[in-house]
Amino acid sequence: MKISGQLRDLIEEQIATGELAPGSTLDEATLVERHGVSRTPVREALIQLSAEGLIELRPRRGAVVASIGPAKLIEMFEVMSELEAMCGRLAARRMTDKERADLVRAHQACERARADSDPEAYYLCNERFHFALYEGSHNGFLNEQAQSLNRRLRPYRRLQLRVRNRMNTSYAEHDAIVHAVLAGDAEAAATALRAHVVVQGERFGDLLASLAELAPAVP
Repeated sequence: MKISGQLRDLIEEQIATGELAPGSTLDEATLVERHGVSRTPVREALIQLSAEGLIELRPRRGAVVASIGPAKLIEMFEVMSELEAMCGRLAARRMTDKERADLVRAHQACERARADSDPEAYYLCNERFHFALYEGSHNGFLNEQAQSLNRRLRPYRRLQLRVRNRMNTSYAEHDAIVHAVLAGDAEAAATALRAHVVVQGERFGDLLASLAELAPAVP
């Protein structure tokens, strides 16, 4: 992988974990010094992150980690829920035996993380679970779009898992998804995934309450 790609992945991970909060400034010179690279790969990485919607490139102000308001965030989760529902519908019809086995293994890994009350480990296993469904759709364009929006929502999906009892609820929802996919019930899989991802009711209030954690330390 090119240096710019490695740097993009590193900054993306820092945004996802909250190390780089929304509104944080990404200074080119600082990144060059910190990572020991030239300006060219830094600029390439920032352009890639901007194309993904994770940062904003502002004239004369440099790069800033993108901030998403509550209204837009809900809209994004609505779209995410429909993309994942489509993935689930197609995966229930198209997954190979190996892909179904991979999905079950990801589900079992989520169970271990849930039993250990480890939200960070659960998040990583949860991502594997969802990516297995994207791959299992056997629709390359849908897979790309789902992964792209998933990346933009990573900090917020990670936050959701810190809400009390959310891991237990998430695991139970995963269980329903797995059963539907293994049974080849496309509509049940789509319905279960839509309900799992969409943010509404109490989950909406919990997410709004958690957004303060992503506020930058300085304006």
